[in-house]
Amino acid sequence: MTQTNHIRQEADDPVFSKIAWRILPLLVVCYVVAYIDRVNVSLAKLQMLGDLHMSNTAYGLGAGIFFIGYLLCEIPSNLIMHRVGARYWIARIMITWGVIAAAMAFTSHISAALGFHTGTTVFLVLRFLLGAAEAGFFPGLILYSNYWFPTNRQGQVFSILMAAQPVSFVVGLPVSGWLLDRMNNVLGMPGWSWMIALEAVPAVALGFVVLVMLPNGPKEVRWLNKSEQERLNEIFAEENKSRNDAPLSQVIRMPQLWMMMLFWFLVVVGVYGINFWLPTLITETGLKSGGTIGFLSAIPYFFCAIVMIVVARHAEKHAVKHSVIAWAAILGGVGLVAGAYLGHRGVVMTILTMSIAMTGAMTASALFWSLPGTMLSGRAAAAAVATINSIGNIGGFTGPSILGFVQDYTGSSEAGLLILGVALVIAGILAATVLSGYARAAKAARSLPDASSNVTSPNGSPHGSAET
Repeated sequence: MTQTNHIRQEADDPVFSKIAWRILPLLVVCYVVAYIDRVNVSLAKLQMLGDLHMSNTAYGLGAGIFFIGYLLCEIPSNLIMHRVGARYWIARIMITWGVIAAAMAFTSHISAALGFHTGTTVFLVLRFLLGAAEAGFFPGLILYSNYWFPTNRQGQVFSILMAAQPVSFVVGLPVSGWLLDRMNNVLGMPGWSWMIALEAVPAVALGFVVLVMLPNGPKEVRWLNKSEQERLNEIFAEENKSRNDAPLSQVIRMPQLWMMMLFWFLVVVGVYGINFWLPTLITETGLKSGGTIGFLSAIPYFFCAIVMIVVARHAEKHAVKHSVIAWAAILGGVGLVAGAYLGHRGVVMTILTMSIAMTGAMTASALFWSLPGTMLSGRAAAAAVATINSIGNIGGFTGPSILGFVQDYTGSSEAGLLILGVALVIAGILAATVLSGYARAAKAARSLPDASSNVTSPNGSPHGSAET
């Protein structure tokens, strides 16, 4: 970074601080609620398998099938959001997923009414529908952030957004564990049903809050003055020199896109393998109380949230983002491998190794999501982000399914953790080689004296045309 650019970036800090304080708190709260509804099934499993007469394999399949529904609906969902605006579409997503999440609390009743002897079929269908309802939410947040922040600030922004994941575990797991124990058999309903039903309510409520409070883009707000609006336009016009608003048919043929999809797939294999199975790994150390397991399961995410934000800020300040992505992914893989070999030594070792694994994987994830915006804008960015996340999220199906199958087949999670760890190490190597090369090429393109026009999209984004 040149001295002139550094001075200009510091001068822009108040503008982006204002934007961050205006839009990020609501987005983070929404993402916390989304993640709680997505993964509270990991604690529900402790009671649910017996009530629904399900196997570990069926649970792993159900945990993962969420991402198949997500995959099928994600790209159209993101394109619709880019056309109709973030306010209406994010609100729609939250309200529909809240309703479906609440329905999961009554899986046993629905199964009995339909004549099924186990809850497996209804559980799988509802998890699939939950994924379809939530499709586009996370890539929608990434795309929405592109409307407000340039790429040299997105790593910090995405680390704050993605801190919602560990925060959801820090807050959600202890609360979920408490509900699991204290609400069990209240009014004849098991604790896991109460937990899922009560934790679905905030999603619906927040959907209506988003409908009232969330602006679609910078052009809609009054809290940015004219000079701040002009400065945003100038910054995004400069960035558009190396961006391309190409049609989906062209975007899908970009080798960079496929490499980013592969990286994200490998990372998600590791992340969701941990997310859906951490409480089970802790029970393997001999603990049984839902409240205690929920509290201990939150510890790795607490450390992850703090370290991820600090490291992302450091990486962007010192322009070492790509090397940090690589080493963080490798560190996450090492943590999983260590957990496979050392986790059986007790709960302390399980918590330590999973803390290392989550911190590495999530730090790599937060910094990674600033990469698509270095190359694409407008509808091309919307399609690319959705495609990367949807194809990559097959890893969300793969990781839990691997651990479920291995658990049933071997009676242990060691081999499954090894597979997940290797996936993260390969992701780190890919980031250190191929993705770093693409980043250098994009940086070189931005240095060329080729100006590009600043065309505003229909939703107020200053990132280029929304039409092809």
